[in-house]
Formats: sequence, structure tokens, C-alpha cells
Amino acid sequence: MNWLGLATILAQGLVIAFALSVWWVARRIRRPPRRTYASALARGKPGDPSELLSPREFTEWSLDWRGVRLPVWDIPGDAPSGPVIVCTPGWADSRLGALSRLPALLPHASRVIAWDPPGLGDAPNWPRGPLSGWPMGTREHEMIHAMLERLGDERPVVLFGWSAGGGISIVAAADHPSITGVIAEAPYRLAWTPAFRVLRMMKLPWRVNGPVAFALMGIRLGVGPRWRAFDRAEHASRLRCPLLVLHGDQDEVCPIDDGRAIANAAPRGTLAIIAGGHHNDLWTDETLAQRCADAIDRFLSAPLSPEGRAPE
Repeated sequence: MNWLGLATILAQGLVIAFALSVWWVARRIRRPPRRTYASALARGKPGDPSELLSPREFTEWSLDWRGVRLPVWDIPGDAPSGPVIVCTPGWADSRLGALSRLPALLPHASRVIAWDPPGLGDAPNWPRGPLSGWPMGTREHEMIHAMLERLGDERPVVLFGWSAGGGISIVAAADHPSITGVIAEAPYRLAWTPAFRVLRMMKLPWRVNGPVAFALMGIRLGVGPRWRAFDRAEHASRLRCPLLVLHGDQDEVCPIDDGRAIANAAPRGTLAIIAGGHHNDLWTDETLAQRCADAIDRFLSAPLSPEGRAPE
């Protein structure tokens, strides 16, 4: 038997298997499942604000950003002099995720803007091509800035995001000093934290192929293999406005220690710990949803401005 030849074949097989595992991780993260109107319809869930149990009027328009058309819901709120609240979803979610949060936001808002970043919901991938997809929190803050310019609304602005959207909202506010407040639900500090935790829960390999996949994606997205300047706690330290971090103490995807570090880093950060809350049930469990709504009510009822104070 030619042991050298057999060893060569096995080595080639291992290399191919490893390359495929790296490719799978990268594609899975950059091409998440889509939450669209059709998916909501298939599950018997509301597909837009007009289909809620308490229907809301809204207009739909799109934001053009570098040749990508991003769909937007523009929902009038119940407080004409209140802030404009911009909702940014996380991985594998979309503006549909804003629907469950609307009851907590509309009483305080003049408008609620819910949008789909590239690669999520009904938005196309970015950039175009075989390696396109979700930008992974590296460009969406620029899109929020473009949206605020498009809105041209002189009322205060509060950014609200969940999971990846929470970190994106923090970055957008840190780079836009006129924003008056940020609500970050279940944020995480480092780009790979939720992905590696989910892969581990699924009992899939991640210790070797995961870091390689993230290094390659970081190069592709222009932030480098070590994802320079991604840490959301560092961005939170630059905030001039109040920050509210909502975080379930049982979150298995984004650890509450990340939420605590982000809130502590912000000059005027507040951490609202949602006892018994996990990553995906804060608005589906009635008791947890009420705790989240109460925290948001306290935050939005306090005076908010870039120079204001965070509520106690």
C-alpha cells in the first residue's frame, strides 16, 4: 500500500473539508434567513403595521444608499412633539421585528422609522456579487446618517436597535452628536460573539474555522482580519447622549456581561436587566415585554438631548 499517497489524499480531503466549513460559516452569517412579508403571512403573523391587532397607518418609501434601495416604513406616532425613533434590526430579522416593539414606542414618538439594512428582510444584498450579503454592522451607521438627512426632521432623534442593530445604533449616535438618545437591546461587543455562541449551541465546529471565516470576512468588509474599531463598548464611550441597554439575564446568544460593559462604558449609560429574559423572547413573552416597555417608558419620559442626563 502506498502510505504516502493515502496520506496525501487524506490531507487534501481535510483541507477541502476545512475550506468548506469556513465557506459555510461565512455564507451563513452574511446570507441570513429572510424575514419578509411572505414569511410573516406563512406564519399567520402581521406583515406590516396595518395588520396589527390595533392597525396603524404608515407610508412606505425607500432609501437609496450607494445604489442599494433600502425599504422603509414611516409610522406616525402618538406624540406630535416627541422624537423620531429609528428602529434597526439584528441578524436574520427585519423591520418586521419593529412591530412587536411599536406599543412601547408609539406613545412617545412623533414618527417611528423601521427599515431593512442590506441583506435583511426585503433589502438587496451589499455589495453586489458572489461575496455580497449583510454588512455585519460595518456600514449600517452610514445608512442611518443618510436616512436622517433624507428625513430632514428637526425633532429629536432616538435610535433603537436590537442585537446587531443595537451596536449599529450606538455607532451611528457616537458619530452623529445631534442624536438625543439610544436604546440598545441585547447588544454585543465583538463581531464574532453571537455567531460562535450559536454555533456552539448547535454543536457545530467553530473554534478553528470560525476565526478564519471572520478574518476573511473582515478583510472583505474593509475592517481587517481583527475587525479593528468594532468593539461596541469603545463606541459607547464616545456617546454624548443617554444610552439605555435592555438585556435579558439569561441571554444565551449575546451575554449580559457585554450589555453591562457597554452600558458602563457610556458616559450616561443605564442597564435595564430583564430578569428571566433570553435573546429572542423579550417581546414574545407578555411579562418580559411589559418589563421592557416599562424601562423604555422611563427612558423616553425623561428629558433627552445630546447634553441631557440619563434617567436613574
